[in-house]
Amino acid sequence: MSLDFGLFTKKEDLYNKNIFVSDDCFSYLGKNLVSWLDSFLTSLGVKDTPVIKSSVDLSKCSIIGRVYIDEDVLIEPYSYIKGPCYIGKGTEVRQAAYIRGNVYVGARCVVGHTTEVKSAVFLDGAKAGHFSYVGDSILGQNSNLGAGTKLANLKFNGSNISIKDPVTNKRIDTSLRKLGAIVGDRAQLGCNSVTNPGTLILPDGYVLPASYVRGVIKNKL
Repeated sequence: MSLDFGLFTKKEDLYNKNIFVSDDCFSYLGKNLVSWLDSFLTSLGVKDTPVIKSSVDLSKCSIIGRVYIDEDVLIEPYSYIKGPCYIGKGTEVRQAAYIRGNVYVGARCVVGHTTEVKSAVFLDGAKAGHFSYVGDSILGQNSNLGAGTKLANLKFNGSNISIKDPVTNKRIDTSLRKLGAIVGDRAQLGCNSVTNPGTLILPDGYVLPASYVRGVIKNKL
């Protein structure tokens, strides 16, 4: 299964562009994300303990396991970061953020106050600034989640999640029990919006505040 709907519209501009060898979104989800991130951390020399290139007050936050924190990263007090995890140059991890593992955060991103992230990819400039949940999802370059945005990743009955191919409109079984949203470059989600498991938001798309959406979102500003 392969899905490329223009998520990497400017892949050549990514800070770690050399590690994104595939345009297929599913290369960075589920078990594929685990193995991809493991290889990347190994290439950076990360073993069982954190590698921290920024000034971080470890008395006021918890950083555990295979974690790489690049230069010029701000980690505010009471944040919890559990590996495997990479946090890119110039990113902000704000007060009381919770990063639960298998997370790649690119350059100049924001993981906001009390935002929870697990098994997810933030491409450069992606922001989840306030009170968000990002699970089993991909946020494209310079995308933004408004305050309180939730990317739901598990169906009530626990069955595999299907998605709609934006080109053919056919349903595809992802073989993934957990899959949140795939958010294209520059897309915006309004405050307190919620996405159904398996939602695709195309590049430059938007979701209005307090909305519940599913399927393929093609709106453009």
